Amino acid sequence: MRAVNLFATATLTIILAGCGGDPEARQFGPNPTLPDKQRGLLPSMTIADPAGWGDRRPAVPEGFTITPIATDLMIPRQTLVLPNGDILVAEGKGGGEAPAMRPKDFIAGYFMGTGTSSIKSGDRLTLLRDANGDGTYEGRTVFADKLNAPYGLALVGNQIYVANQDALVRFAYAPGQTKANGAPVTVAALPAAINHHWTKSLTASPDGRFLYVGVGSNSNVGERGMAVEEDRATILQVDAQTGATRPYATGIRNPTALTFQPGTGRLWAVVNERDELGPNLVPDYLTSVREGAFYGWPYAYWGANPDRRVRPFKEEMVARTIKPDYSLGSHHAPLGVAFSTAAMGPRFSEGTFIGEHGSWNRDTPVGYRVSFVPFRNGWPVGEPIPFVTDFQVDGKTFGRPVGVTVDPRGALIVADDLSNTIWRVTPSQKVVSALARQTR
Repeated sequence: MRAVNLFATATLTIILAGCGGDPEARQFGPNPTLPDKQRGLLPSMTIADPAGWGDRRPAVPEGFTITPIATDLMIPRQTLVLPNGDILVAEGKGGGEAPAMRPKDFIAGYFMGTGTSSIKSGDRLTLLRDANGDGTYEGRTVFADKLNAPYGLALVGNQIYVANQDALVRFAYAPGQTKANGAPVTVAALPAAINHHWTKSLTASPDGRFLYVGVGSNSNVGERGMAVEEDRATILQVDAQTGATRPYATGIRNPTALTFQPGTGRLWAVVNERDELGPNLVPDYLTSVREGAFYGWPYAYWGANPDRRVRPFKEEMVARTIKPDYSLGSHHAPLGVAFSTAAMGPRFSEGTFIGEHGSWNRDTPVGYRVSFVPFRNGWPVGEPIPFVTDFQVDGKTFGRPVGVTVDPRGALIVADDLSNTIWRVTPSQKVVSALARQTR
């Protein structure tokens, strides 16, 4: 193993020798700057260098406080705030049999692995409870274990739905319950062969009739062949009662988080786009999701921009491609999305919070933060506002945000899968008072 490590290190050093910086392009909003493609033997790489938080904390805007409410978890990914205020945490790390196809896949995969937590996958749901409402979650129980890399979570009536990496399952739930009463019931099988992108995001329609599952592609740009991409790069619609499943939208390379917009009934997603076209291609994005729409993968990106690495290429698919609504910038790796509420204060009341896991394929890292995208009249406007930052400072990476959930009582819950922490961000009394004056 030591020889393998030395080989990988030496190879990467030789390939990247002489690489310069790659400052971030201005790529936020509906009309991002798209530079020329850049192809090389390997993409630029700066891998997260994990470091413990110690006495440090992530930075939040003036008027807010951030607190760790759970530590020493086992790869927390997504969270769900239950009606009584309990927080359910999905812990797990998946992946199937996705062997490296090219030498650069092996090298990049090795170094990407060094920037993640070494903790074993929890394969469980953990429940956190703040019994007296003082912001300290003193209760912690395993709600369910022996799952298969759980990721997406949703509550519909008296059922908790969980998107494992191979199946959508459910548990019966009653308010106040701290442990599942039995084994999960399978609702529908999900694509699981190879599982290059293993995460299965999840949300429920406002009426609870349908569940929507985001399934990522099995490759960067179809290099494994399109036969293994069936029902991949797709948002599936699942009937909650029968499990009947159909594609709702396609061509979405890796839809890592889904949510419905309050008041409009629109489904929104954050999406990780393709790699190996340069440090500023292709923009990851936030978009409303239209039923029956095709968003380009693998034949096109950001509307009708063709990617002719795909074989065989289908020109007609480029013409069908829908342009996303809002660019988040290339390689930010958004993994969480949640609409805000008035309880988060006037400045952050209308818009979405987005957990950006952070880049690996740039010389100059981007992401590693929770951002806020302002909305007006139901649509995103302006540039993202950094909301929780300093996950990466001076080359050291202290955390990597994944899922974000807004507690309607006035808190943002952030899952950090590098330090295995759940963070809680709350407005100060000054912010709350300003909100109260504004609503009188």
